[in-house]
Amino acid sequence: MKSKIKVVFIDIDNTILSFDEYVKVAMREGFEKFGLREYEKWMFGIFLSVNSQLWRAIEKKELNLEGLRQVRWKLIFDKLDIDFDAVVFEDYFRECLRESAIPVDGAYEMLDYLSGKYTLCAASNGPSNQQIHRLAIGNMLDCFEAVYVSEDMGASKPSEKFFERAFIDLSDRLGEEIKPEESLIIGDSITADMVGGAQFGMKTCWYNRHKAQPPKKVDLDYIVTSLHEVKKIL
Repeated sequence: MKSKIKVVFIDIDNTILSFDEYVKVAMREGFEKFGLREYEKWMFGIFLSVNSQLWRAIEKKELNLEGLRQVRWKLIFDKLDIDFDAVVFEDYFRECLRESAIPVDGAYEMLDYLSGKYTLCAASNGPSNQQIHRLAIGNMLDCFEAVYVSEDMGASKPSEKFFERAFIDLSDRLGEEIKPEESLIIGDSITADMVGGAQFGMKTCWYNRHKAQPPKKVDLDYIVTSLHEVKKIL
């Protein structure tokens, strides 16, 4: 494998930068800032459920980022019985997220190890400026040859168009054709990262951060429960 893989694609949120930890801080501080009810730990589960459903809709092209802006916190506030302008809170949430770069345990070590051996590319669904800025303030941006974000690509993972456009651009950058089988994708999302990468012909490495039961219908090449384990397979 070591002689075949040339490029490693790495997801951003909850793979190298912790989105979940950011959300907990943003909810607690945001609820206090706007004078809403006191944040309690169980509320994060409400966010997680709603947010996961909405991002699955984005992956299926049933929703776009502007639609997400309109409905995410409305749905969450409805479940929490909070009467507040959902778009105002969403804009606050996005503004704070842009300045958040909480590293996942082992992220820096993994990037340092891989960057000397492979061409690294970030692959993310979300607003482009936000994601690139977060990598920059997290001192991770220089590790990547390219950053591919759905807003720029005109398609979201797991869409074939996302990966197709990324490979065309990367091949142009490197001056040689990079084939899917010469690449591997590391990410926490089964649907966006693993299914998307596998369908395009890439090797897959699922970051199983919750140590969940692997899905039976998805063929995964590698599974790690810690980013420190990546060096064992690459």
